[in-house]
Amino acid sequence: MSDEEEPTETGGAPSTDVPPADLPPDGLDLARALTRASARTTPAKRAKKRGRSMPPTRSRVSGSFPDERDPQLLDVTLGRMVEDHGWELDLRVHAVFGRWAELVGAEIGAHSTPETFADGKLVVRTDATAWATQLKLLAPSVVRRLNEELGHGTVTLIEVLGPQGPSWKKGPRSVRDGRGPRDTYG
Repeated sequence: MSDEEEPTETGGAPSTDVPPADLPPDGLDLARALTRASARTTPAKRAKKRGRSMPPTRSRVSGSFPDERDPQLLDVTLGRMVEDHGWELDLRVHAVFGRWAELVGAEIGAHSTPETFADGKLVVRTDATAWATQLKLLAPSVVRRLNEELGHGTVTLIEVLGPQGPSWKKGPRSVRDGRGPRDTYG
């Protein structure tokens, strides 16, 4: 043993953490040095050195435990998107529009269709004036049934519209404020 090497407590072999200055580093020593150097710098610092920008990263690293960056079920993702955008009421209202005949009855549902819903007011169009009158009479019970489905106080008013009359405006040369085809009969 030479004067420069001092024996260690474990039996005289020198420490392997730092290679002696006169010996070239082996692969294990190089790997240790690179690991220590990369642990001291973050990916953002390395990207800055290279002249690139990097998006901000979270301090938590995904490991063997699930987190929000893992693939999610479609139901969970859509539910989160609906909640974030505030679409819950709109989706429930459109579900009611789709099940209109089931909610108001097959006979009334066959002769009426919901058109719009805004600010608690539901607009329903019927295909005959008799059905419009019938639906106006049944409006309180329909409002009660819709509020059971959508939540209390969601629907406050049902506006019932009769069928739209025919348009007499035909062709490119129609007269504004004219009586239509009736004015030719005297």
